[in-house]
Amino acid sequence: MALSCSSLCSQLSLIRHCRLGTNRITHGLHSPYMLCQFRLPLCRHYSSSEVRRGFARYVASKLQWANTKYEDFLKKRFPRFFLLYHTFVEGFKLLFRDAKDIRRIKAKMWSDGVKFQDLPYRDMEKLRQFRRDLIKAIPLVIISIPPFANYLVFVLMYFFPRQLLIPHFWTPSQQLEFRRVYHSLRARHHWPVLKELEYTSQQVKNGHLQRQLKDLCAKVQSGANPKASEILAIRSLFSGPPLGIRRMSVDHMRHISPLLFLTPRLPGFLIGQRLSSHGLELLQLDRGLSRLGVHQLNDSELRQACYLRGLNADVLGVNQCREWLSQWLQVSSSLKDSEVSLLLHSIVFLSANYPSGPSHH
Repeated sequence: MALSCSSLCSQLSLIRHCRLGTNRITHGLHSPYMLCQFRLPLCRHYSSSEVRRGFARYVASKLQWANTKYEDFLKKRFPRFFLLYHTFVEGFKLLFRDAKDIRRIKAKMWSDGVKFQDLPYRDMEKLRQFRRDLIKAIPLVIISIPPFANYLVFVLMYFFPRQLLIPHFWTPSQQLEFRRVYHSLRARHHWPVLKELEYTSQQVKNGHLQRQLKDLCAKVQSGANPKASEILAIRSLFSGPPLGIRRMSVDHMRHISPLLFLTPRLPGFLIGQRLSSHGLELLQLDRGLSRLGVHQLNDSELRQACYLRGLNADVLGVNQCREWLSQWLQVSSSLKDSEVSLLLHSIVFLSANYPSGPSHH
């Protein structure tokens, strides 16, 4: 230590001597050379950019160390709060990662002129889900902006996670529980939809089609699962009156809306518009999935695809989910855009009794 200090002092004194020499000798050749000779090593080893990078690395390491200690403290002393904290942090990581993917997808759509229905299935599904999540997440993001407001978010996460938070901020156990709750709310409308179909069948003038529709409703109500061919046999009834997407009664549309997790508490014309747009989006997703192939989905993607289309996939095996989704695609791949109403009703036809046993009503 003493050696290094003495060496430093000797260098400083030499530099000082050199500077004094330059003040006295203005026309010599040695002074600029000697000054640069002593300055260059200092500039080489202590440049401002390297100092900034080193300081940034030091601060980042200290913050990471402090954050690790803080998480260890919460995990030991407040395990339940740590679970909320960890879910909150990981949720934002997932949300920002999805936002980055969405930016990439949007850039591709703009640069290549690709439409939504022409995107790969996974990009279509990510874009669809992100739009839904973003609408629900906006209040949470706004609340968390002010300093220390994240503690208010923790309170909301604790008391109202299902109502206020998107799946990014649900714990794994909450995801299973909340999907079960949402599916039970959706399943309550299976029987009212079938009753509306039975009532509307009286308006069908074609006797053969009327009988086929009644038989299909009766089969589902008895606890049986219809075949894709039986559903497609009545497709012509769902492209115009009385069961077209905007030809149904308002009460009928209000029972269809919860099948897509849409609120029925809107004016009738708005409900019709939303059912039409969401139904066409689902049909486009099905076409993308048909291009990809059901066998290309991993277990998580497979269950999510079934859940979106009306099935409580968490209680089924992977093979059952794959079998059901293949049957669903048999129906949707045969439908035109004008027959999207039948696709929405197929949520009831195909999922009400799968794998066995009628829905609660």
